Amino acid sequence: MSEREIEARRARLQELREEGVDPYPARVGPRTAVREVVAEYGEATAEELEQAAPKVAVAGRIMAVRSFGKLVFLQVLEDGAALQLSARKKEMSPESFAFVKRLDVGDFVRAEGALWRTRTGELTVDVREAQILAKSVRPLPEKWHGLSDVELRFRRRFLDLLVNEESRRIALVRSRTLSAMRSFLDERGFMEVETPVLQPLYGGAAARPFSTHHNTYDQTLFLRISDELYLKRLVAGGLDRVYEIGHNFRNEGISRKHNPEFTMMECYQAYADYRDMMELTEAMVSEIALAVRGTTKVEFQGESIDLGSWTQIPLRDAIHDATGVDFVEHDDLDGLRGAVRAKGLGEAAAPSWAKLVDDLFSEHVEPSLIQPTFMVDYPRELSPLAKSSPRDPRLVERFEPFIGGMEIGNAFSELNDPDDQRDRLERQQEAQLSGDDEAHPLDEDYLLTLEYGLPPTGGLGIGVDRLVMVLADAPNLREVILFPHLRPESDGGSS
Repeated sequence: MSEREIEARRARLQELREEGVDPYPARVGPRTAVREVVAEYGEATAEELEQAAPKVAVAGRIMAVRSFGKLVFLQVLEDGAALQLSARKKEMSPESFAFVKRLDVGDFVRAEGALWRTRTGELTVDVREAQILAKSVRPLPEKWHGLSDVELRFRRRFLDLLVNEESRRIALVRSRTLSAMRSFLDERGFMEVETPVLQPLYGGAAARPFSTHHNTYDQTLFLRISDELYLKRLVAGGLDRVYEIGHNFRNEGISRKHNPEFTMMECYQAYADYRDMMELTEAMVSEIALAVRGTTKVEFQGESIDLGSWTQIPLRDAIHDATGVDFVEHDDLDGLRGAVRAKGLGEAAAPSWAKLVDDLFSEHVEPSLIQPTFMVDYPRELSPLAKSSPRDPRLVERFEPFIGGMEIGNAFSELNDPDDQRDRLERQQEAQLSGDDEAHPLDEDYLLTLEYGLPPTGGLGIGVDRLVMVLADAPNLREVILFPHLRPESDGGSS
């Protein structure tokens, strides 16, 4: 960025002030939205505009300036809609024309005039009066060349949204996805609720938390890793269908599919099980796709995916087919390690049997799950909050939905037996003491809730960011989070 250009802009800013012009006025005069002007007059011919001479007042940010001496063209942008302005020296007072000539790309202006069409057919406002609304003292990056650096795009997201139409499109897809998700759940009788972000005991997932300190109570608190345990407390309290869309926080690595702060939708339904939540998931994803994209058939990273067509595969079968290892036959860590090594699948260095099963799945199965798939029936050890399967007590009634080679959610028949839940959490506590920093903590207050009684309940969590990735065909989670977490800038600069 040229310091000389910044100095020149600041000089023009000072000139405005010396002339008694407020470069940052508190009020904007009457105006019509650019989008409305284009919608009403976009199809009008040059002759029709000349006869009617409709006068409009519009406002927006200047995105381009072309000067031809006695004629100046400016393009303004307002809320994603663009419109051209023209200033002709012979049609304006010398002061007004000189004012327009001094405007810079990035300035916000309000302009009044009649509509006309140029020789190339572009709808244009023939400016007679112009007012600056906010002076830009730093130049914007060039639209096609100035913001290609990926890190800079995410650090200066406001610039990215201005000059990269794709970034704006993805932001709109995200907004519409959230609206469609809320509408889907509201129409099915779910109540939107809010649960604590700061929790005295984190839980509901296998993850490392962020911690903080409450000075008044001299209390360690955790940023939530999941909403689950609080939402199930509400079901126990008689709110039979609840959901929350909110941020969770996990103190873990960053990748194309992971960010420390992310958005989850979790919903819980009394008198339901994981089969009911499977039906709910399929219907939800299909209806969101129709609302956002107008179809259930989308392209994601070169793959054609039908979000309205789902298959169901047992986890045991998927891992066995991909690796030749049957984790049910090898139900202890040493035995499973031996089977993995015998198949030439690496050193199997996972610290626990459950973690090794998860590693086998993540490495050898998950990348191939491109079409919508429900992976079902997980081992008990991987799912301390899920109800055991009546067909096989070694497994639980759990599924995870996968699209595009990544997990987008998690769902259970929720465990509501307080004694079974205590036993599993005590085993998790033993694992935690043995060094598993992702083990679930023992939550006495939640166990007390179960002792009072939780009805049979189905629970579902959907990772909103990953679903948006699929719907927007975005390659990276950072594309769909407006302000993703980034590595600190090494030079501390603010260019």
